[in-house]
Amino acid sequence: MDYLIVGLAFGAGALLIFGVNLLIADVMESHRQQVRKRLEEEYRLRQKEKARGSMAYKDLYEMAAEGLVEVKVRPSLRERFVKLVDESGLLIRPHQLAGVSAVFGLVTAAATWLLFKQWIVAAIVAPMGAALPIFYVSILRARRSEKMLSQLPDAFDLMSRTMRAGQTIAQALQAVADEFSPPIADEFGFCYDQQNLGLSPEASMRDLARRTGLLELKIFVLAVMVHRQTGGNLSELLEKLATVIRHRYRIRGAIKALTAEGRLQAIILLALPLFMLMVMLVINRPYAIILFQYPYSWLLIAMFISMAIGAYWIHRIISFDF
Repeated sequence: MDYLIVGLAFGAGALLIFGVNLLIADVMESHRQQVRKRLEEEYRLRQKEKARGSMAYKDLYEMAAEGLVEVKVRPSLRERFVKLVDESGLLIRPHQLAGVSAVFGLVTAAATWLLFKQWIVAAIVAPMGAALPIFYVSILRARRSEKMLSQLPDAFDLMSRTMRAGQTIAQALQAVADEFSPPIADEFGFCYDQQNLGLSPEASMRDLARRTGLLELKIFVLAVMVHRQTGGNLSELLEKLATVIRHRYRIRGAIKALTAEGRLQAIILLALPLFMLMVMLVINRPYAIILFQYPYSWLLIAMFISMAIGAYWIHRIISFDF
């Protein structure tokens, strides 16, 4: 009888704990869904404000002529910097990134000067520190572009099926924004919001190609423009474009596989001098510290310049457009 009472008490306690756990989980899940809905609504409002800003501060003829200007005129350093920030997908502005880079450069230079008491070394390290935020944004842009490129064929297939069902191209853009994950959902949703707010389809499409910087999206925009002027079967065109992009993506992967050895060699050759310098500073600091003193510090300057030239040359060898 005692074992029965103990067993019933244990079962009641376990059921009570299980019920309380379910109640807490249900409350937490409800709160999480409310927070997610609020964040999604805030993001939509932010996207609409961004779309309004793009219409308010740009002339439509100027936006329509951007493609021709990009072909004929080489972009300046400032324009490339702005393009880097736009294509990264970060919610920052170019002047904010420039301020962060300046702060990183000053902090790195000050720390180097306090450590080595050599202004030449601080002057060498300061640009490297300032380049770290820009390098980080470049990595984010490359990852975002690669993910968007992998999403494009399926997105074009969905747009083709949507248009074959009798929907417009704007509704096809909305379907991609609803069904896919970022970053392609954000870009196509932003293009759809621009058209809803009164921007012409041509201008919004050109702005989409400019923001992403992908050649495949520029081809898509050109195909849509030609279709709007001459007519034709746009759904079939999107299917063929998706097939072409899949082939290009497969070729890009093959090129990366064939150049993997060269890229690995470049990383090792660029990291080896810095690694050996750090090892010498740990093993025999008085011997290695001489390189940081004038006039031997110019050897370090020549080393960094030679490494930069070599990195650029290797990048040109293993990277090419097709």
